[in-house]
Amino acid sequence: MTNQLSFETFEAVLDERYSCRAFLPQQVPVETIKKIVRAAQKVPSWCNAQPWQAIIVSGDETDKFRDALTGVMMSSSHNADFEFPARYTGVYKTRRSECGWQLYDAVGVKKGDRAASMRQMAENFRMFGAPHVAIITTEKELGTYGVLDCGGFVTGFTLAARAAGIASIAQAALAGYSNEVRAHFDIPPNRQIVCVISFGFEDADHPANAFRTTRADVEEVIDWR
Repeated sequence: MTNQLSFETFEAVLDERYSCRAFLPQQVPVETIKKIVRAAQKVPSWCNAQPWQAIIVSGDETDKFRDALTGVMMSSSHNADFEFPARYTGVYKTRRSECGWQLYDAVGVKKGDRAASMRQMAENFRMFGAPHVAIITTEKELGTYGVLDCGGFVTGFTLAARAAGIASIAQAALAGYSNEVRAHFDIPPNRQIVCVISFGFEDADHPANAFRTTRADVEEVIDWR
């Protein structure tokens, strides 16, 4: 009975987590942030290396970071520490497109309105108004497995945050400009930027938070042998 209740609680947290794209300005208490990170650290890692490091940004420092990123998308070339997907095809393209149009429909961006779509894209570089960001880095020499472990930490962070009543969104867009992020925070070259997590209290009334993405049926995921 205990195991069943634990599973139901875990699944409920998964159901409630979503990528938040509009936040309230209210700051999250430091102890709550520590609690979230402490929980996220319990995810497994290769040889227990725990390669993740998180630069947590709050208050005026978040606004300084936001200001520093203004215009980056237009003035700088893509310079991610890790190669982005070459392309999306087949079902992956379909899922990506579905998610994008769900967002556009929610915020009123019409098909073909390039100016409106660019304004929505720029929200990534405002961190959607989040009061906090966590820059997640991994040790360069740990390679693919370090990145894989950090992915587990990002998942743990976003789920722990949701369980604590905090909304979040993991963003690859900002990691696409690693040179600028590295320079702003003086991140040493041996630490590679995996992603940025924007987090805080959700603006539940904002239309960008009104939709939820779908998931594939389990039979699409499992190859029974």
